[in-house]
Amino acid sequence: MAILVLEQCYNILNLLFVLTFVLLNSAHCFNPKSLNVSAVAEDSDWSLAGATFYGLPTGYGTDDGACGYKNAVAQAPFSSMVSAGGPSLYKSGRGCGACYQIKCTSNQACSTNPVTVVITDECQGCVRESFHFDLSGTAFGAMAVPGQDSQLRDAGVLQILFRRVECNYNGETVVFQVDNGSNAYYFAALVKYVNGDGEIGLVELKQALGSDTWLPMSHSWGAVWKLAVTSPLRAPLSLRLTYLDSGETVVASDVIPAGWQPGAKYKSNVNFQV
Repeated sequence: MAILVLEQCYNILNLLFVLTFVLLNSAHCFNPKSLNVSAVAEDSDWSLAGATFYGLPTGYGTDDGACGYKNAVAQAPFSSMVSAGGPSLYKSGRGCGACYQIKCTSNQACSTNPVTVVITDECQGCVRESFHFDLSGTAFGAMAVPGQDSQLRDAGVLQILFRRVECNYNGETVVFQVDNGSNAYYFAALVKYVNGDGEIGLVELKQALGSDTWLPMSHSWGAVWKLAVTSPLRAPLSLRLTYLDSGETVVASDVIPAGWQPGAKYKSNVNFQV
């Protein structure tokens, strides 16, 4: 009898050991933090991120976004393919206008085909992952197999792959929208449709009458830059943009004409090459 009891205890201990080994290894295999990105993606330039959507299922998020693009997000060239970014994507507004390819492979409704989105808003609560895209309903659904966009939205939070890409607005030139609070002593403008890097690190202003002095503007908020002066600005005004990362520049000469108006949009004849 004692021998039988010992054998049963031995068998139970062996079973507990096997179960413990399996559970520990299973937990390790499915821990997202331990995933090798290069093993998940076909190319090493893809990284992991979380993805959700906000607004209407087939909408453009919101026209009151933290970048300041307003209802332009629903129109070409943004065309509703936009996203709010968590802190590491929004970058306190410096990330506005950056373009990313995204794709999902974690759900049976995922097409696995990449789509391109632009950062046009901030997702203040998106801090669960290092990178998070709170996509428009349109952009979220674009990652789905055709006809299965509703099923994909029902999944809630997705794990996706993303990579930074150059923006290409297909012939669009840089547009400047003068802030409503601007006047002869204070000039502020929103910058949009910037090709290439998308992220602007510096905007400078030059006045008319043969001036060679470029005055650095301050980053105000979102995609808006501002400058305060002690004497009235002399138009037409030229604006020079510098990429945040590469330092490449482009000059929009005399883009703000004499008699400019607060709230008006002024289209330049230049953009960065891609």
